[in-house]
Amino acid sequence: MKNQNNWYKKLAITALTVSIGLSAGMISTPHQADAATNSTIEASITATSRASQVIGIGKNYLGRPYQFGARAGQTSTFDCSSFTQYVFKRAGVNLPRTSKDQAHVGSYVSRSNLRAGDLVFFSIPGKPGVINHVAIYMGNGNLLHTYGAGGVRITNIHSGTWSSRYMTARRVL
Repeated sequence: MKNQNNWYKKLAITALTVSIGLSAGMISTPHQADAATNSTIEASITATSRASQVIGIGKNYLGRPYQFGARAGQTSTFDCSSFTQYVFKRAGVNLPRTSKDQAHVGSYVSRSNLRAGDLVFFSIPGKPGVINHVAIYMGNGNLLHTYGAGGVRITNIHSGTWSSRYMTARRVL
């Protein structure tokens, strides 16, 4: 009988502790934990699908000629920032016109944490340390951008001098 009473006391103390913890918000119910996990997963899926949308839109313009200072909103030619501005706008994200201004929107992303849809910024020869080029990160080290002969293209961030001219990245999705 004494052991049974001790068991009931332990059960009552455990129930009271859980009840106090739940009401104080110190313990989450499985439903609360699932809701938090689900919202994180949903946000990730949304960002991934929006990145796929941005990349898909951009790929429609592969080979489109590069022209420095191309007019915003037109698609017969692009420069790097008119390209990113146009593509992201079609996906519902408004960006400023220049790569320097685009480098100040969204949130900072380290090079080691790049994911598809991030904007990646570079300097160009003759102007080291100055942001003057922008590309869309596609994943697996690939960039979707336009620069010089060949126009809109896919380039690996580790090819040529892109890696050494890397400046920063921003997440806008």
